[in-house]
Amino acid sequence: MAKTQDFTAMMKDFMGAFPVDTKAMEDAFKTTAALNEKLSAVALDAAEKSAEISSKWTKETLAKLGTVSKVQEDPADYAKAATDFASASAEVAAENLAAFAEVAKKVQMDTVELMMAAGKEASEEATAAVKKATADVTTAAKKAAAK
Repeated sequence: MAKTQDFTAMMKDFMGAFPVDTKAMEDAFKTTAALNEKLSAVALDAAEKSAEISSKWTKETLAKLGTVSKVQEDPADYAKAATDFASASAEVAAENLAAFAEVAKKVQMDTVELMMAAGKEASEEATAAVKKATADVTTAAKKAAAK
C-alpha cells in the first residue's frame, strides 16, 4: 500500500523558508493609529472652535433681540428697531462667517500638513520594508538552492 505524503510538514518547511516580517505590520498599524490620533485632534479642535463661535453668535443675537422686543413709544420706533437689528445681525453674521472660514482654513492646512508627513513616512517605511523583504527572500532562496 502506498504511503501518502505529509503535505502539512512540507508546507511548514516551505513557509519557514520564507519568513514573514510581522514587525512591518505592527509598525504600519502604529503609524496609522498615530495619524488617526493627530487627525482626530485637528477635528476636535475645529469642532470646539466652531461651537465657541456659534455660542458667541447666539448670545449676541439674543442680546440684540432684547432691544427689538422692548416697548416703543412711537410706532416708527418699531421699524427703526427692526432695521437696526437686521443691520447689526448682518454685520455679526459676516464676522462669524469669516471666523468659521478661518477655522476651516486651519483645518485644511493642518490636514494637508499631516497627510504630507504621513505620505513621506509611509514611503520611507515601504522602501525599508521592500529592501528587507528582498534581502530575506534572497537569503531564503540561496538557502533553498543550497539544499
